[in-house]
Amino acid sequence: MPMNVKEKIVVPKGIELKISGKSVDVVGPKGKLSKTFRFPGVKITLEEKEVLVETSAKRRRDKAAVGTIMAHLRNMFKGVAEGFTYKMRVVYSHFPITVKVEGKRVAVNNFIGERHPRFADVIGDVKVEVNGDEILVIGINREDVGQTAVNIERSTRVTGKDRRIFQDGCYIVEGT
Repeated sequence: MPMNVKEKIVVPKGIELKISGKSVDVVGPKGKLSKTFRFPGVKITLEEKEVLVETSAKRRRDKAAVGTIMAHLRNMFKGVAEGFTYKMRVVYSHFPITVKVEGKRVAVNNFIGERHPRFADVIGDVKVEVNGDEILVIGINREDVGQTAVNIERSTRVTGKDRRIFQDGCYIVEGT
């Protein structure tokens, strides 16, 4: 006897939603996001102003997929309505670090006195702003904004030195 797992989420005002099969398109004041969910056995339907995600499978993995899809939908709704912002701080004690945005990548110059710059990729339609020692990573897709912030943080990883002494780098301070 199969167990049904159903969850509903209300589509917020000012947001348009289109579902075709396993593809979901969300349009809001900040922009448009699209995502395709590849979970077999999970059905996504739109009933009036509510999204219904359900499965009739017995496996724990299929039941967990319902929660995963719901979390993605909530992130998409928040992204097209408000957007996401990560604040980062440039920290240095030995050599002054300069950060510049060059197209689709971020260049970190003079990191621990290195002659060559280190680079971090900017993912998707994410905007990176540098104001002195503060870096803002802004966008509507939570995954792209988070990955871009992590790319910048990873580009300033200290190798070959004692990290307790050389604490220079770009660090994520706040994420919303």
